[in-house]
Amino acid sequence: MKKLTKRDFLATSALGSAALLAGCGGGNDAGTTPGKPATSAGGRQFITVGTAPVGGVFFVVGGAISDVISANKGENNWTVSAEASRGSQENIRLISSGDQQLSMANSSISYFAARGEGGWDKAYPINAVMTMFPLIAQFVTKKGSGIKSLKDLKGKRVVVGPEGAGFEYFIRPILAAHGVTYDDFEPVFAGQQTSVGYLGDGNVAASFLGGGIPTAAITSAASTMDIEFVPFDEKAKAELIEKYEFYQAATIKGGTYKGIDEDFHGMNVGSAHLICAAEADEELIYQLTKTIFENRADIAAKAKPGRAINEKNSVRNTGVTFHPGAVRYYTEKGFWPGSATAADAGGKATAPAEEKKPAEEAKPAEAKK
Repeated sequence: MKKLTKRDFLATSALGSAALLAGCGGGNDAGTTPGKPATSAGGRQFITVGTAPVGGVFFVVGGAISDVISANKGENNWTVSAEASRGSQENIRLISSGDQQLSMANSSISYFAARGEGGWDKAYPINAVMTMFPLIAQFVTKKGSGIKSLKDLKGKRVVVGPEGAGFEYFIRPILAAHGVTYDDFEPVFAGQQTSVGYLGDGNVAASFLGGGIPTAAITSAASTMDIEFVPFDEKAKAELIEKYEFYQAATIKGGTYKGIDEDFHGMNVGSAHLICAAEADEELIYQLTKTIFENRADIAAKAKPGRAINEKNSVRNTGVTFHPGAVRYYTEKGFWPGSATAADAGGKATAPAEEKKPAEEAKPAEAKK
């Protein structure tokens, strides 16, 4: 059965045509006012959850979240539907335009969007609702390639992720910290499985691969060729973690991938998180946060990465202000850090710095991306 989306509602409602043409009407200004869902005459709210292209982890997790919110609405008068999109960058824009009310995004991309930096045309008024699973990624090369550091990428062909996916938001700072830019090598844009093929046939010297642990693409690469991870310079890594809240130290245990027997000291380059409009109604976001967190086991049953929804991860600071509705719920439950409010004068979430510092130990049981 097809789920009724906000767009379906606007198309079929008696007031929908006028509202769509005029951008307002009947008290329903969804699509023009960020954070305000479409609302029926009876007060039912139509909430759209932005995900990513079909088949990706954001699509799966976002769909699970949508299903669980719908199934556990209690006294909340809402209809929730997941919507496939082109990913984080489009979701941020659709949150800002009011076409989505809750969206999956990579926190490194959100970080720059919220500040209007890194190529964004303006500062997008978004808030964090919940931090979820990590993206643990690094450059992978074949043994014997001669690439022993990121500086060795210079002059090579290197996969930097799918075109338009936003990988540059977390790759460029990493390269810059190591004295490398995109101009120093030939960037190749490709998805993870395609880039494994390129690596295997020698079409590229290295590929940026990662996600949850184990990452399917890295497992595939290790099963067909001898691979190694290109190490991060420890000083550069420490500087990145200090400068950007979305980076975290992370350890991939030896034995996770065939042929890599020693622990690899890498990084979470940007956790997945849920975002909403900064203007979103506090009570609505409170109820959504409550419903998601208190039914997280059901989400995890539908999508394994949902296991990362827990007291420690959910309030983790990634550099994007938390919405007051989410903060209210976390504070009531007792795991919002201290007695801090949603944002400090600098516009950052107030989860303390130590929340992002400890290394994450990546284990095979963790989420796949």
